[in-house]
Amino acid sequence: MKNRVFFLSLLLVFSSMAMAREPAGGEIEERLEDQIKEHLKDQDKDQDRDQDKDESRDELTPEKPQQGGETGEKQQSGEQDKSAEEKSTEEKEKQRTPLETLRLFAEAYSRIKQNYVESVDDKELIEHAIRGMLEGLDPHSDFLMGDDYLDLKESTHGEFGGLGIEVGTENGFIKVIAPMDDTPAQKAGVKAGDLIIRLDEKPVKGMSLSKAVKLMRGKPGTELMLTILREGEEQPLQIKVVRDIIHVVSVKSRLLEEKFGYIRISNFQIATARNLLEKVEKLQQQTEGSLKGLILDLRNNPGGVLTAAVAVSDAFLDHGLIVYTEGRTADSKITYSATANDILDGAPIVVLVNEGSASASEIVAGALQDHRRAVIIGQQTFGKGSVQTVVPVMDGAAIKLTTARYYTPQGRSIQAEGIKPDIELAPVSIELSKKISAHSIKEKDLTGHLENGDGEKQQQGESKESDTETAEEPQSGDDKQQDQDTGKGKGKKQEQNEDKEKQKSPESGDSDSDDDSKPGDEDAQSPDEKSDEKLESQEKVLISEDYALSEALNLLKGMAIFLHGSADKKQQDEKAQKDVKQNVEKQK
Repeated sequence: MKNRVFFLSLLLVFSSMAMAREPAGGEIEERLEDQIKEHLKDQDKDQDRDQDKDESRDELTPEKPQQGGETGEKQQSGEQDKSAEEKSTEEKEKQRTPLETLRLFAEAYSRIKQNYVESVDDKELIEHAIRGMLEGLDPHSDFLMGDDYLDLKESTHGEFGGLGIEVGTENGFIKVIAPMDDTPAQKAGVKAGDLIIRLDEKPVKGMSLSKAVKLMRGKPGTELMLTILREGEEQPLQIKVVRDIIHVVSVKSRLLEEKFGYIRISNFQIATARNLLEKVEKLQQQTEGSLKGLILDLRNNPGGVLTAAVAVSDAFLDHGLIVYTEGRTADSKITYSATANDILDGAPIVVLVNEGSASASEIVAGALQDHRRAVIIGQQTFGKGSVQTVVPVMDGAAIKLTTARYYTPQGRSIQAEGIKPDIELAPVSIELSKKISAHSIKEKDLTGHLENGDGEKQQQGESKESDTETAEEPQSGDDKQQDQDTGKGKGKKQEQNEDKEKQKSPESGDSDSDDDSKPGDEDAQSPDEKSDEKLESQEKVLISEDYALSEALNLLKGMAIFLHGSADKKQQDEKAQKDVKQNVEKQK
């Protein structure tokens, strides 16, 4: 009944609009109004009957016998009547009927049509009204017309023209949720959390989000001056950004070190999950086996398609709830669960997040955190825990409407709260010192230090093997004589080679190289030493380029040691037990 009344009320509103255009009115509008009034008579009678019951109930209340005499009863009765009237007035204001509300809308519409300084088209007024209704609900609901709707569809498929930033609204300004990877905005220095107050010379205060986005988009190669407010800066900053075609590469990957992978997801598109699986498989092929661990970078990821976030989470889980949504309607209550098979077979995961990680990124981080599948490191996330549904309507338009909130497997609402990382890491940068540090002194540099026991044992073992081989092969007289001369001096050939080496390298010291040695061999290193130096160099570069990533890698190494070390420890314990048994048997 209520829905019917509301629909009929809408018809009355539009009939009033028609009459506002034609003051003389018309037969169609009059008939329509009469029909609506007849339909509403029964509803009005029911409301009057309910109101009479409420008033009679209020009148009976003060007549109950009260203590304190007749004067006190009258005074108390008057106070109760007054409070009842105030209460009735407040309830009437709160319980404004749909018809009354729509009449208010119709009156405003009529005033605009008759008194606005310029003539306004009906279509334009209605579109503004719809857009105003949606934008007044929350920062993410919107009315999309024509190009705006096409731009939204393009952004979910990975290619569009513009600056390359995900934006929202805050206190009437445009807030940067996150700049996308390898886009003009990121290259120009735009950061997550920036408040845009001007686009060229146009202030954005009070500007609709859709209009601001339209201004930011344009022909590739054209410039746009952004005036922004940034935390920590005393004065507004001006950043010039050159528009370009935005090709969003959703997933990137590389090996940080042997068997430790890195995957960066810049936003969640329809094909993101498929691309992720391909990247992980490629990393596993490069390591010729399984990965020891993975870093999943979701920093400055503004979100995207909900189902893509669910599929990415499912890739690292083999059971349990991923996320569920709750709204007012039955179709908004949806539960997403993981399927079997973890693509990493339980290898540790570290997820990097920051204040630019929003929406779908928070779904992934929350699911992996609740299942204890990954350690979350970084800063608290943006806190967008709502789901928007795009509903196409007539004439190529669409309504982008917030229809539900989403919750993590443990029932946490992320809306306006975000995901709190397991390990908080401030956004800092590290610059390595260019000064050469003094040579550090270790035990091996001290005069008269003790030799390593294991090294002596190894040398003794090699000496015994050498003696055995020498004993098996009889020496000639010349060989014996050469051995005897070894302790007194060096052979002529060796001295000649040393002279040649000194001539080639005047600054070099005495050489202990053999006859087959070449210039520079005295500095030769083993493959292990070269690998260690290369690894140390890579770590230094990583620390200076991305400190958070270097910390995540160190954490991942520690997790891998603990997870994979248990099997090695078991083998060592078994070997130790065998050795003990063998020693006991020998002693017996």
